[in-house]
Amino acid sequence: MIRIATIGTSMIGDSFIEVLNDNPRARYIGTFSRDAARAEEFTREHGGERPFRSIEDIASAQDIDAVYLGSPNAIHLEQALVCIAAGKHILVEKPVCATALEARKLFETANAAGVVALEAMRPLHDPALKIIRDALPRLGKIRRATFRFGKYSSRYDELLSGRHTNIFDCNLATGALMDIGVYCVEPLIALFGAPNAIQCAPVLLDESTEALTHGRLDGAGVITASYDHMAATLHYSKITQDLAENQIEGERGTLTFDGISMPSAARIDERVSGYDGVGYSSTATSKHELELPSCANSMAYELEDFLDAIACVQNGSSPSAAPAGWVGTIGDAQEISLRSLLLMDEARRQSGIRFPADHDR
Repeated sequence: MIRIATIGTSMIGDSFIEVLNDNPRARYIGTFSRDAARAEEFTREHGGERPFRSIEDIASAQDIDAVYLGSPNAIHLEQALVCIAAGKHILVEKPVCATALEARKLFETANAAGVVALEAMRPLHDPALKIIRDALPRLGKIRRATFRFGKYSSRYDELLSGRHTNIFDCNLATGALMDIGVYCVEPLIALFGAPNAIQCAPVLLDESTEALTHGRLDGAGVITASYDHMAATLHYSKITQDLAENQIEGERGTLTFDGISMPSAARIDERVSGYDGVGYSSTATSKHELELPSCANSMAYELEDFLDAIACVQNGSSPSAAPAGWVGTIGDAQEISLRSLLLMDEARRQSGIRFPADHDR
């Protein structure tokens, strides 16, 4: 039984504790929040045993084996290092850190300490994306890919009303790319590797909001990624609603699927060559639906992979060699996280978006 504490009281924390309470291999102990009263209320609402007063309180707790970090991106590294030093395994909400340099430090420290450090990136633990990956050879030589995630945020309304929100704050390492674009970036890296080059076209928030966002920040954007024999575009937004599907195009067929963060439906349109009664055609297609698993809360998959990795480490495996679901090992998952942050670091550099952590770059 792995005993887990959580950090943060946002909706994503609600979702994680939901699957945690349903999993017989783990037990929820309690939550830490900077607001002590909120931590107590949140812990009680979710059936925990006790709230925590500080990150040091979690680190010193003898009945805590692992920690889920759902805190703001800018403080992931600081909090993670405290937990790692105390021998706690950590599952860190996406993105794992503000920059690739921070993520490398986090992973190297965790691996040296013999604890599991894993990013909570849902699609990389979801068997639905594995099915999509395994179907790619049917498409022939891949030439283009388009991944997209655009969801209008009510927090944008708050910003437009002159109120500060954590979701749009350079000091907290947030914004559209970090909060929602990452869902396009990491599947791209997992399926196709790191691109040779990228070009980012950001949609920046109005200058009038910069006093609240503490600097230049994005509300949406498009990234073009170049490979040797293919190109990909990533579309992300927190200030508009994107209703289009994701698409991977090969010379023999095209695969489309919904919801990059939680795919639930996919199909392949394979090109069919043959005589159509008039002449020979190479444009007709044959449609094949892919059967994807259904899960009400896909955070269950990342929790299972996290628990599997901890079990392997407890049995003597090195953290980097422990399994991490369909992407391979913890080392493989960490490499995807690092390459993704390198891409996002470059996209922000091109966009003129700077975070406090960038002074170390």
